[in-house]
Amino acid sequence: MPKIYSLLILLLFAAFTTQAQKLPAKNGEPVIINRDTLFKFYAPQGLFNPKERAEVVTQRLEALMNRIDFNPDSLTLKNDTSISVIAYNGQMIMGVNNTDASYSELNRPQLAASYLVILKNKLGNVFESNSPKQLTTNVLEAVAVIILVIVLIWVVNKGFRWIKLKIIKGWERRVEKLAAKGAPVAYASRLLPFISGLINVGRLLIILLLVYLALPVLFYIFPSSQPIATQLIGFVVDPLKSILLAIVHFIPNLLTITVIYLVTRYIVKLVKFIATEIANGAITLKGFYPEWAIPTYNIIRVLMYAFMFVVIFPYLPGSQSKVFQGVTVFIGVLFSLGSSSAISNMVSGIVLTYMRPFKIGDRIKVGEIMGDVIEKNLLVTRVRTIKNEDVTVPNASILSGATVNYTSSSKTLGLILNTSVTIGYDAPWQTIHDLLISAAEATESILANPKPFVLQTALNDFNVSYQINAYTDKPGKMAVIYSALYQNIQDKFNEAGMEIMSPHFTAVRDGSHIQIPENYVAEGYKKPGYKIEREDS
Repeated sequence: MPKIYSLLILLLFAAFTTQAQKLPAKNGEPVIINRDTLFKFYAPQGLFNPKERAEVVTQRLEALMNRIDFNPDSLTLKNDTSISVIAYNGQMIMGVNNTDASYSELNRPQLAASYLVILKNKLGNVFESNSPKQLTTNVLEAVAVIILVIVLIWVVNKGFRWIKLKIIKGWERRVEKLAAKGAPVAYASRLLPFISGLINVGRLLIILLLVYLALPVLFYIFPSSQPIATQLIGFVVDPLKSILLAIVHFIPNLLTITVIYLVTRYIVKLVKFIATEIANGAITLKGFYPEWAIPTYNIIRVLMYAFMFVVIFPYLPGSQSKVFQGVTVFIGVLFSLGSSSAISNMVSGIVLTYMRPFKIGDRIKVGEIMGDVIEKNLLVTRVRTIKNEDVTVPNASILSGATVNYTSSSKTLGLILNTSVTIGYDAPWQTIHDLLISAAEATESILANPKPFVLQTALNDFNVSYQINAYTDKPGKMAVIYSALYQNIQDKFNEAGMEIMSPHFTAVRDGSHIQIPENYVAEGYKKPGYKIEREDS
């Protein structure tokens, strides 16, 4: 019994295999000669399925092509009642049955005739291209192309050598003229090798381009290598085609971007016009100072262009790709991590702008730095000291500390300059007040109104501290005014015969000369000397 079952299974398998071989191919099996598809078989014939049938016909045709005496005109067609046979000198090449005709709009004889025409044309062309005469012609054409490329490379080398010599000679003449005028020429001499290198790079690029363009021509000469020529041309044409198509498809987005940019640009221009008018005083807004106008315009301009970029970002080519988005995120992270101090200074600069602690030209003091403000921007403030030292101060440092402005109230209230002297207790304080006030009034750039005044600031062990306070509206001359004030105080006290003994004054001075210049000493003055008294016992 098991043997019977095995025999039945083998019979079923054989029947199934035979039936599968007789099934038609859905997409057809091609007959390919010299990388060219001649036609396809969709139906089996005899014991051959479509695939085996196509392979057998291909082998027979290739055998014909290898024959030296092959003549396409010797291919013949014979139509029988059930099959049409295409043969070469009596040797069967292929057959066409009625099932083949059912896959086309032609009947069997017509379909066989069309196959015969295809074979004669295609095989004739292949045979002709492979003939010794044609091969000789192809080789000569290839040699001509190679010679032409060599000539062109020689011309390019000669041309670039001529250009290089011209440039070098012209450069040397220019350097000689500059040297004759006393100009430094070391930098110009260092540029010459760089220019020569650029010329060599250009020459190599042109030679490589010539060789690359010659390769498709060479490969296209020989029929067997024509697909390689097509592929080489495609390496250049396909990217250019893709670029041109991308540009054409990008035109609607480009128009949208252009409209957004123009609208933003004209809005920014309008804001600039308004800000300029406010800064010049032509337009006044309550609570809005003119010096705020330009910084506010700069802030609005940055925000407007940032908003414009956000709006046009989706319209940019490649903006939806993961790579483009990843790069933008990476750049944003680097910017945020690497510019924390810069952003801090920018925020501080904006706050300082609207706090208005000082403006350009004001005399200020920041920490130990005192001078005139010559520049302020979002990042730093530059101060020029009285010694003409330009000091750059970060805005964050200014915002985190105290700033003294000597100019802001000098035109309205007046800036009070003050200095102190210490005088002994034996001098009347009314006299000291009068001398200090007269010295202040004699000083240039000290205002007569409000009048200078004196404050007694301390009663020390050996002397009294007197502070003279005087008003000025010229804070930029503080150093000069102080120097003149000190000179006048010395003169006024010397004229009055009053000594300035700082910081200590001793009452025991019988043997010492008065401490004022000789030209101010009264006539007939004598050094008192020491007094010694004797007590009689």
